[in-house]
Amino acid sequence: MNKLIFRKFALDIVNFFLIASFSITFIVWIIQAVNLLDLVSDDGHSLNVYFYYVSLSLPKIFSKTIIFVFFISIFYVINKYNNSNELIVFWNNGIQKIKFINFILLFSILFLTLQLVLNLFIVPKSQNLGRLYIKESNIDFFPKLISEKKFINVVKNLTILVEHYEKNGKLKKIYINEKIDDGSKIIVSESGIILKKNKKYILRLYNGGITNINKDNAYTLNFSETDYDLSNFSTKSITHQKIQELNSFTMLKCIKEIYLKKELFNNKYIRSPENEACNERTVKSIGEELYKRLVLPFYILIISLIAASLVIEPKSKYFFKLHKINIFLIGVTIIIISQLSIKYFLNSINISYLILSLPLILVFIYYIILLIVTKFKLGYL
Repeated sequence: MNKLIFRKFALDIVNFFLIASFSITFIVWIIQAVNLLDLVSDDGHSLNVYFYYVSLSLPKIFSKTIIFVFFISIFYVINKYNNSNELIVFWNNGIQKIKFINFILLFSILFLTLQLVLNLFIVPKSQNLGRLYIKESNIDFFPKLISEKKFINVVKNLTILVEHYEKNGKLKKIYINEKIDDGSKIIVSESGIILKKNKKYILRLYNGGITNINKDNAYTLNFSETDYDLSNFSTKSITHQKIQELNSFTMLKCIKEIYLKKELFNNKYIRSPENEACNERTVKSIGEELYKRLVLPFYILIISLIAASLVIEPKSKYFFKLHKINIFLIGVTIIIISQLSIKYFLNSINISYLILSLPLILVFIYYIILLIVTKFKLGYL
């Protein structure tokens, strides 16, 4: 009987968690997707590239909402059970309040595991895939970005000006300025047309000249027809690997190397030519990212205990609303503290060790308080 009661309770939490987390994730994703529309309008990527890229941000958004939504889920379900007097079923079946709290604490380990898997593996992988996809994608939305008598610079080191542009892809009076290592290349053409070959765009130019300018000299070559390959250029989108996209095991190797060099608490740039992923990054940036992935999820445990303390009612029913508000505020405060702790991590040895152990310290202290309250039936926290 007790197993069935706890199973229903767990399912209610999971159902509310899924509905709430997916709703919040979808809303945030829509807002982020709108903000990333410049991938098409400014950077020249296709709609297929855009939708694929923004869809890869879903794991990251979902991961960031877990701790708050999990707290709200437990808080909501317990409050609902209390209002409908369903909690009495637990007590009438001989389930002690501390056992109820223990169940929630054990149940929270599932969400802790989910958070760790997302943080350590899925989110970095999806973020890196998005970056690689943007980097390797062609500027296949390029034709629609060309406007008459307007400088177009959707790709790095390249500027194009067109005097007249027809919808069939034909161009008149074309000016191209390409920056090269030691100078620039200027192409002027009477006419041209945009063609697509092997899923890549080229400009076929007619009747013009190419002027190469460098520090020493300049020379011009005339042509009657030539093809200008746009696939040689990268987009203006960020294509270098961010710290959030690094593999977790690679970052652990970086931290190990830094620790052995006794430079963990010195915010210096990492000099590791053999480890390109970590080279030229700061010690603090690597440490903070690992802290977010490995340590922050453990705040789920203390959050679950705080929400579970709703079952401990104050002696006076008059203070029950105040009791619920206090529990909610304590939970939100702990979540805020967890985020603020990131800034102070690796500032000093003592503070860093305290921050690392803080989630488990809070769990231990709060659990002892709950144990005392339930054992002696004090009726308040």
